Amino acid sequence: MFAAVLGVAGMAQAQEDITITLVPGLTTDAFYITMNRGAQAAAEALGITVDFQGAEEFDPVLQTPVLDAVIARQPDAILIAPTDSVQMIEPLRRANDAGIPVITVDTFIDDGKYQDGAGDGDFPISYIASDNVGGGRMAARFLAERIGGKGKVYVSNVRPGISTTDQREEGFKAEMAENYPDVEVLETQYNENDASLAASQFQAVLARNPDIAGVFGANLFSALGAGNGVDGAQKSEDVTVIAFDAPKSIVDNISSGLVDAAIAQHPAEIGYYGVMTAYAVLTGQSVPTSIGTGFTVIDADNVNNEDIAKFIYSE
Repeated sequence: MFAAVLGVAGMAQAQEDITITLVPGLTTDAFYITMNRGAQAAAEALGITVDFQGAEEFDPVLQTPVLDAVIARQPDAILIAPTDSVQMIEPLRRANDAGIPVITVDTFIDDGKYQDGAGDGDFPISYIASDNVGGGRMAARFLAERIGGKGKVYVSNVRPGISTTDQREEGFKAEMAENYPDVEVLETQYNENDASLAASQFQAVLARNPDIAGVFGANLFSALGAGNGVDGAQKSEDVTVIAFDAPKSIVDNISSGLVDAAIAQHPAEIGYYGVMTAYAVLTGQSVPTSIGTGFTVIDADNVNNEDIAKFIYSE
């Protein structure tokens, strides 16, 4: 899958006048900081420039003017993590109409299936990300095994309409329904990326379900909040918390026992392959319409392993 992209560095002479802009979901999150490190490594290898421009919150209302400003500067290509699968279609169409190739990273627009002639958002060249449905399934399997294959659990999520977290929830629920019939998945709790709200939501779920056995936090703040809620209720021995993503804050919580495990994406790979894919497009090479990157499960058994350290996100 990666052959067409990885061969580019050796096929074409570095062109210092190529500029690619990476627009993250937000600039302050360790996941996107790590993604940018991978992007910069690729840029250095190719001898090109990659700019990192974004908003400080994950919000399409804030991302759109950032994107418009980027389009006005006419970079050679745009890598972007769209903050809404529907609301960011038209803003990104403006880039496409301006002749700027668009590649989405981490999140997608429309259904994430590009260049197929179907849907309003099929115009991006490629989508580079983790298999979020698969990651949700992995979280479900790990949680189900930890609670002995039975009990009540729920998903702590951000809000509907974010492609990645929607897919993680989808994968989690599908895995439980198909393979763990004795696990009851309660109603999803949406927290708008507010860890304090996620913590209070756990308290409310606990009040209704004193036998709650587990929580899957579909992103950083969901997991941190759920972990804090469990700790505040003094239920750490009884409730398993699985996190998605692995910044240092989550890893510290694994070490302390507040979080039981994290499904770590490989954001540096996403950034690296994003830049390589954009460069391939700009130098006339064919590229796949989707590129998937992997996961690593971090738990108390391996959190201090030197081989795991490379999967902990940069702060």
